[in-house]
Amino acid sequence: MSERAAAFFDLDKTILAKSSSLAFAKPLYDGGLIGRSDVLKSAYGQLVYLTSGADHDQMERMRVYLSKLSAGWEVERVKAIVAETLDGIVEPIVYQEAVKLISEHQAAGRDVIIISSSGTEIVEPIGTRLGVDKAIGTQMVIEDGKYTGEVLFYAYGPGKADAMRALAQDEGYDLAQSYAYSDSYTDLPMLEVVGHPFAVNPDEQLRRVARERVWPVLEFAKPQAMSHTISREQKAAAASAAGAVALGLAWYTRYRRHR
Repeated sequence: MSERAAAFFDLDKTILAKSSSLAFAKPLYDGGLIGRSDVLKSAYGQLVYLTSGADHDQMERMRVYLSKLSAGWEVERVKAIVAETLDGIVEPIVYQEAVKLISEHQAAGRDVIIISSSGTEIVEPIGTRLGVDKAIGTQMVIEDGKYTGEVLFYAYGPGKADAMRALAQDEGYDLAQSYAYSDSYTDLPMLEVVGHPFAVNPDEQLRRVARERVWPVLEFAKPQAMSHTISREQKAAAASAAGAVALGLAWYTRYRRHR
């Protein structure tokens, strides 16, 4: 397989102006899956995330909290809630600059992959809506159509880098010629694995690393509805992208089985 380059994007505060997982708190509340106190916790978490980012300890607390919270939820119910509310929740918080950058990479012949610690049930529909080639998110263990509260694959930190290497081997990507974009110091392994790392709206620690290593720093500041920013070509591609994005689930399974 001939090697080609790819572009890997974190999701929260890189493509979206907010945390994608926390953004769905109200729809999950309306759907009867969480209580009012959980909505308040999510709102507070969103505020902290927006103002100061999330370090490793905060991400770990969020992982534990969301894992316990989702135990017993019906998977199809969650997917239905996300599908019903996706445009209203996500469209207003997409960075115009990110959509333009995605389009430019695709025009240059590079596959675009979203890789996010948010759940695959959220990441995949967003990836389809954006017309990217693949989307990888955290995958929860499912039994009898319900989440158990255990994590099968956590798309975070070194796990992102491992996933990128495995995907590059499967798809023939040349990581030395590939690109990666993230806002968080916790994604340093993801940025280090490619030849062209970019810090996007970086937190203080990542900004310092970018300065020391002379990495480009991008500042995205224009959230705008996807319907106003996605090109005609991307809209046409989005329909076929659903099949490509769905490859993510099959890929995780193969990846986890061979670890």
